[in-house]
Amino acid sequence: MINILGKIPRKVMVACSGGVDSMAVVDFLLRKHTVELLFVHHNTLTSCVAYDFLSKYAISRNLKLHVHFIDAVKPARVSQEEHWRNERYKFFHSYDKPVITCHHLDDCVETWVWSSMHGEGKLIPHTNANVIRPFLSTRKAKFINWCTKNNVAWVEDASNDDTKYTRNYIRHELLPMVLKINPGIHKTIAKKVKKNNE
Repeated sequence: MINILGKIPRKVMVACSGGVDSMAVVDFLLRKHTVELLFVHHNTLTSCVAYDFLSKYAISRNLKLHVHFIDAVKPARVSQEEHWRNERYKFFHSYDKPVITCHHLDDCVETWVWSSMHGEGKLIPHTNANVIRPFLSTRKAKFINWCTKNNVAWVEDASNDDTKYTRNYIRHELLPMVLKINPGIHKTIAKKVKKNNE
């Protein structure tokens, strides 16, 4: 079951990458909400594939698709990941409508582990200005199951397997070791997320 934190406005914009998480969320929300799509084009081959996929999907569902192309040249002393993140949120915050991102519980665990190594475990906040993250207590597996069960297509981002990016390294290399030490870490972080949003 897909869990929701708080209330979701009837009219929303969804940050959609074309991946399984965002496609599950879009399909889920379309049943009761009016949805527009936001796509951030990273000027990579993967983004080109995702853009083509989402363009066709938006046409098939009669949805508005808003696209932001990130400048390939990043500022000095800023990591690629940070540059992309800054550009994404600049785009999201440029709208006065609620923007839904598809962050889930697995993201929360990765963020907590990552930030703990810098001295303090941090949680992904439920809101950031007009950005709302209603799915922080839902496991990624639930999104995969939703898409499989409801025949929702998605595209795989090959860069998600590239461990040169810190988050991918944590996801693929570090987290399996963390789970050996604490197999219940998702339940632990879920409790923290719930408490943080009461």
